[in-house]
Amino acid sequence: MDAWKNLSEAEFQSMLTAGERVLECYRVLRKTNDNVVGEVLKGQGEFFEWDHYPKGDVYDHETHAQYYYHAHPVDLRGGEHGHFHTFLRPKGMPPGITPVPLPDYTPPKEKNDALCHFVGISMDRAGYPMRLFTTNRWVTGEVWYAAEDVIAMLDRFAMDLAYPSWPVNVWITAMLRLFRPEIIALLRARDRAVTAWQAQHPGANAYEDRDLEITATADISVERQIARIQKGLRRFRR
Repeated sequence: MDAWKNLSEAEFQSMLTAGERVLECYRVLRKTNDNVVGEVLKGQGEFFEWDHYPKGDVYDHETHAQYYYHAHPVDLRGGEHGHFHTFLRPKGMPPGITPVPLPDYTPPKEKNDALCHFVGISMDRAGYPMRLFTTNRWVTGEVWYAAEDVIAMLDRFAMDLAYPSWPVNVWITAMLRLFRPEIIALLRARDRAVTAWQAQHPGANAYEDRDLEITATADISVERQIARIQKGLRRFRR
């Protein structure tokens, strides 16, 4: 994978630290037979397909990171229980980043509503991550930012809150760092997929085409990722 090439020792170490945080969240939650999905759904009442959990999403007013969890109908889930969607709002973005000037782009009334979607994190029925994916614009109602700009925002995603669960917020922040190379590759694949779709469907608006929903996916394993990082670090320590 290209995004793994030329990673520095510091970048490998940052990813390893994130992996250790993910495992620490699992360790703490397992002591009470809990998991990150259960934490997000706790106290939320009956679980309905399509609804956002927790209600009102989770938004950090200092970092301007945001996420929610939801599930599609069973026949559309692809074997998952549900998935997290992760975002950043403009107030948390680096200076100079602006939306792609698409022909149908209309700035929202509130500037901070021009949110950027990073990735979705698919969760299995046991409450552990199984896949990362990127989406088309219409799926989350996001504003479209070029892949390289989204990549520049990745490290701005940080959930520094106790609500709805401190372990979940530590976990989801660490996940975007642990799988940073994969997310970079998915974002670039996302842009290629939409560009290719537009070329194959002249006259259509590829960003709003309901036939294009998931633009790129990658199966993941926390344990395998950590092992790969440890192997990469050994190159620097010979």
